[in-house]
Amino acid sequence: MTSENLNDLNAFMAVARARSFTRAAGELGVSQSALSQTIRALEARLGIRLLTRTTRNVAPTEAGERLLAVIGPALEDIEAGLETLSELRDKPAGTVRITADEFAVGTVLWPAIKPFLAEYPDIRVELNTDYGLNEIVGERFDAGVRRGGLIAKDMIAMPISPDIRMFVVGSVEYFTVHSRPRKPQDLTSHNCINLRLPGGIFPWRFTKGGREISVRVEGQVVFSSILPILDAALAGCGLAYLPESMVQPHLDDGCLQAVLVEWAPNFGGYHLYYPNRRQASPAFALLVEALRYRR
Repeated sequence: MTSENLNDLNAFMAVARARSFTRAAGELGVSQSALSQTIRALEARLGIRLLTRTTRNVAPTEAGERLLAVIGPALEDIEAGLETLSELRDKPAGTVRITADEFAVGTVLWPAIKPFLAEYPDIRVELNTDYGLNEIVGERFDAGVRRGGLIAKDMIAMPISPDIRMFVVGSVEYFTVHSRPRKPQDLTSHNCINLRLPGGIFPWRFTKGGREISVRVEGQVVFSSILPILDAALAGCGLAYLPESMVQPHLDDGCLQAVLVEWAPNFGGYHLYYPNRRQASPAFALLVEALRYRR
């Protein structure tokens, strides 16, 4: 297969995944008109339409979906194989793309990646903050970070953090007006600050003596990330359900108080996950080792 054919297939894959000629052209560093001509020429050579184009959307046809399923893994393997050549250089190089939620980026990834970047100046790391369970292969991430129980079984998963203990906290001002809950069920009468994830409202779960309880709480405000929840709790707007490590500094200085501590559950820690068929580049392999959690 000629290099021109590979370039054409790569262009088709970029458009099919981005569902946009504009976004795909930006990713590939070419003009939109040149990209459109490339796709038309590929369709002409194959004798079949690969993309359905409307004024608002671009989507693969049935033939396009079949072609994407065949060439996607193959082109990614070629790209990964070329990246391994960087090990012949004096210094490892390349870009590693990781998707993770906000808390993982701030408390687990960045503290480990910051010194890593100083040690390997030719390696670039792109961190995508997202609470959704991204399909990392389809969206061309090298890896994702999620709690262990949320990872598909066909992925390699490596722990990168200890377990996460969740606390219910409120400000001193809040507790001057409201009574302190003595059991999880008491939370239904409190103003609770909720977190909405792509799958719905994040449940408040508790455990004690082998007993597990999930409480549906209500409140005046719902956020889609946890940093504003902490700010709202500090401002006395209600009770928050947050990781212990995130609230501990505010517990230490007395700005927040924890309740139901004997019910505080431990969630499985964060794991780095990636496809088990992936041929790791030197840059990715080095980053994996830098992130590995050692008890």
